[in-house]
Amino acid sequence: MLIANRGEIAVRIARTLREMGIPSVAVYSDADAGAAHLDAADEAFLLGPPMPAQSYLNQDRIFEIARDAGVDAIHPGYGFLSENAAFARRCEAEGVVFIGPPPDAIEAMGSKIAARRAAKAAGVPIVPGTEDPLSDAAEITAVAGELGFPVAIKAAAGGGGYGMRVANAPAEVAATLEGVRRDAGRAFGDTTVYVEKFFSPAPRHIEIQVLGDRFGNVVHLGERECSLQRRFQKIVEETPSVAVSDDLRQRMGEAAVALARHMGYQSAGTIECLVSDGEFYFLEMNTRLQVEHPVTEEVTGVDIVQEMVRIAAGLPLSIPEQGIKPRGHAIEARIYAEDPARNFMPSPGQITRLDIPELPSLRVDTGARAGTNVTVYYDPMIAKLIAWGEDRAAAIETMRDALQGITIEGVRTNIPFLQRIFAGDDFVAGRIHTRYVDERLSEIMAQ
Repeated sequence: MLIANRGEIAVRIARTLREMGIPSVAVYSDADAGAAHLDAADEAFLLGPPMPAQSYLNQDRIFEIARDAGVDAIHPGYGFLSENAAFARRCEAEGVVFIGPPPDAIEAMGSKIAARRAAKAAGVPIVPGTEDPLSDAAEITAVAGELGFPVAIKAAAGGGGYGMRVANAPAEVAATLEGVRRDAGRAFGDTTVYVEKFFSPAPRHIEIQVLGDRFGNVVHLGERECSLQRRFQKIVEETPSVAVSDDLRQRMGEAAVALARHMGYQSAGTIECLVSDGEFYFLEMNTRLQVEHPVTEEVTGVDIVQEMVRIAAGLPLSIPEQGIKPRGHAIEARIYAEDPARNFMPSPGQITRLDIPELPSLRVDTGARAGTNVTVYYDPMIAKLIAWGEDRAAAIETMRDALQGITIEGVRTNIPFLQRIFAGDDFVAGRIHTRYVDERLSEIMAQ
């Protein structure tokens, strides 16, 4: 199997493939020569220059390597080609199995407008907003007047928190629309936008992990709390959520399964929702492996990558008949090469030292080591720390110990910022929401 990705996710996928007895093939750009994910695989092939378009997004070169290496399947990880329906279709044409959902499902969920329609058809509550694209500021202002400000202007092709901006009043609509279209054109090549109600006070961001196979079996693996974000980008994730009651968990799980069944979904996917005043609303579906999937694995004992491989191979889910019985609590923190004191600007450079403490209940997913170069070409994530505990308090204590004991030299990191988050009374009490960091950043940094 070829792993069409880099960094920690490539290492993580290679680990499961090794456990399954499946030989793995790594690919790399010139900037990643000598990277850790090459050692994790059985073979490695050069893609080309550092720019993603010439390397990790270069489909022609990826399939050339696939043919030369004689691979049977390709796992795209997350990002890059993971939600590219054309790439999934090309895999079929090349006689290579795509480890992910069918291309039609990727395409259907790739447009957030189409995804909203599908969710509504499946009986899943959606965030109030438009189900058709909007063309100009006047039209958006009129819709926003009906919904009530603030509203989120969102790119139809966006996702993962990118391609959306908030307008708080009519006077902000034109500039906000222009910014969203600029972002969307650059990132997605599609400037189509729609509008959703932006909840105030800020809601929570809760997502449900689903798995579906070719035999019609669909299950959910519970929720992940993803409310700690900065500029709509996730920072810390955990499961279970302190804000989700048993009743809400059941309703969200049933809705997620209903949507996956409606789509004929096969593989791992995530239903993302906003939760406000005890009610939930569909946001989008990510048709890929999520960055934060390890917290679900640690609590459920399910290897999500292994299930993705089994499903793609035409095998049924290996979930026990009695179902999933979650155990304990898990929290994930993302370690980035960025400088919190300079508005979280990326901090490229060579990591000269990387020491992470070995703790009994700590999982570390990383593609970095001493000598790794953090470049401007890719996401500056260094590692993910995943702390497990019998309860939330124990998981928090393990995370604090891990952040206290980690040493990274050569680049600046967000570790001091994360330490302040986990030391704060608000996090311990679960008093968080999607705007928490943005609203209290100066207060957090002053701790």
